[in-house]
Amino acid sequence: MKRQLLASAGAAVLLFTAGCGGDDAAGGEGQGDINIGYFPNLDHAAGLVGKQEGFFDQHLEGVSTNYTHFPNGNDFIEALDTGSLDIGYVGPGPAINYYLQGGDVQILSGAANGATLIVSSEDSGIKELEDFDGKSFCTPGNGCTHNVQLEIMLKDLGLESERVGGTVEHQSRVDPASMTMRFQEGEVDAAAAPEPWGTYLVEEYNANVVTEWNDVFVGETLPSVVLVASSEFVDEHPEKVESVLAAHKESIAFIDENEEETLEAVNDYIYELSQQRFSDDVLTNAWERMNISADVDAETLQEWADASYDLQFLDEEPDLDGFVNTELLEEVEEES
Repeated sequence: MKRQLLASAGAAVLLFTAGCGGDDAAGGEGQGDINIGYFPNLDHAAGLVGKQEGFFDQHLEGVSTNYTHFPNGNDFIEALDTGSLDIGYVGPGPAINYYLQGGDVQILSGAANGATLIVSSEDSGIKELEDFDGKSFCTPGNGCTHNVQLEIMLKDLGLESERVGGTVEHQSRVDPASMTMRFQEGEVDAAAAPEPWGTYLVEEYNANVVTEWNDVFVGETLPSVVLVASSEFVDEHPEKVESVLAAHKESIAFIDENEEETLEAVNDYIYELSQQRFSDDVLTNAWERMNISADVDAETLQEWADASYDLQFLDEEPDLDGFVNTELLEEVEEES
């Protein structure tokens, strides 16, 4: 695996990982361990439910399973690059950016699509995208999935971020859980937020819905969360990867049949991590703004990557050939 791309951030990632308090152990002897990552977001339900319901532990019998949550895709990718993370759930943006930099990563399955909501604070004066001129917005990461989705729509209207000489301020690496405070304090005008945080701002803080999830750039077809690992890990530990994929599929099936239990499990886990518990209305409305699915639309991923290039997040035209590898997923589906 290519370990040096993000080596400068490696020490910080190790400190973050150690401080998460998100590691649990299960399993028995002699088969090593596996490090699984995800975010405390609703569209990461497949990963969260897989942990909460014990699906990963059941399928990885005899393996010590360690779990780590991340606040953004940049930290996730840094952990993958340094080898402190083996496999996990992340938005396609950070994974694509890493792959195009020469990083060793491949998509093994989809996990969700949708789940990006563009919202503005009540007093921001932003009611539609045209109102972003001279305003500010925040996202979980610079060049992340949500960032690109918003900025490409703004560019189509002749608006650009200050990063490329435009008039719109972008505040990046804003943990979704802290977006509420930034809205309250008037530190930011808008957000491209993952769920349930976008809906939470709407329901609890009267934020304006500027663009619904299905009107966001490639919002309905772009996987908002994908399951990824390095090619090295897949080649060296195919049985572990197949076990994770089997648990992943079981988790999606459980979610499909048990919406109430899923929302409760995700809510409990987000509360455990952030001391934030969402109302039933927030969770139900947020849930309607996404789809949980293992499907991966490679053409949409390429369209997103092309948009990232147009926005100058990428230096070269993107080629995602070889990025998606669903062979093991297909084998698991055939066996089930």
